[in-house]
Amino acid sequence: MMKEVKINSIEELIEQLNSLPNHFLYRGHANAEWDLQSSLERIIGIKWSTEKAKKFEELSLLQFKPKFHLYDHENVIPDSKLAWLSIMQHYGVPTRLLDFTESPYVALYFALEAYDPHSSNDFAVFALDYTEIMNRSIEHISLKDEAFKETRATIYEKQDEIFEEVVDRFSYDIAWVTEPRQLNTRLDRQAGSFLLSGNRGLKIQEVLNSPPYENVSMYKYRVHNGLYEQIFALLRKMNITSKSLYGNLDGLARSIKMQMQVYSV
Repeated sequence: MMKEVKINSIEELIEQLNSLPNHFLYRGHANAEWDLQSSLERIIGIKWSTEKAKKFEELSLLQFKPKFHLYDHENVIPDSKLAWLSIMQHYGVPTRLLDFTESPYVALYFALEAYDPHSSNDFAVFALDYTEIMNRSIEHISLKDEAFKETRATIYEKQDEIFEEVVDRFSYDIAWVTEPRQLNTRLDRQAGSFLLSGNRGLKIQEVLNSPPYENVSMYKYRVHNGLYEQIFALLRKMNITSKSLYGNLDGLARSIKMQMQVYSV
């Protein structure tokens, strides 16, 4: 279960984030009240079901794939279903993928980037033990399928195939962390990965709360809204800005917007 930790000072924040081992993944939220929820979950809302999730995903792929080449400027054609979902996520199509990063400070920046400084909302950084989640998920698949002999090490080299032929095909009740072999530049810059529910009938928060993940280390750091300006200054000193994370004009524009937000408070 998710453990909530309240953060009331920069010192507390740095101490908490730096104390975690390297096998954690992070996600930032502009509002601490928001759950871990994919963009597809938000679109479907209370009508969520296996059938609707599958229908929406297949319809999006059907519309996106044939027209992709008309708008693509990088001349890279996704070569797997995971790669297609990743590029769709990149451009804002609702998918069941949820973005995470290996850096708690990058996650913190994304929380600030979407934050409304004129609100009184606290924001949050989620931290999940990636290693333990994957160990439990692999164990769950192995119990269901004796022929499944993969380990975290062997999966790394064939993440696209394992996603399509095992996780997606059999809709296991597991949380799965993955990234396509074919990384886009932005995902690489942000040290990004994706979290998803193997069973489309289960939302991400539901699967994380299920028995296989009992006692897995999962934290929600609720950061007091009064730390907004100090955290922005800290991240600038670390060169974590929209310019460094996006590396294009979009990033420059976002960076300027962030400065305006901070100075308007």
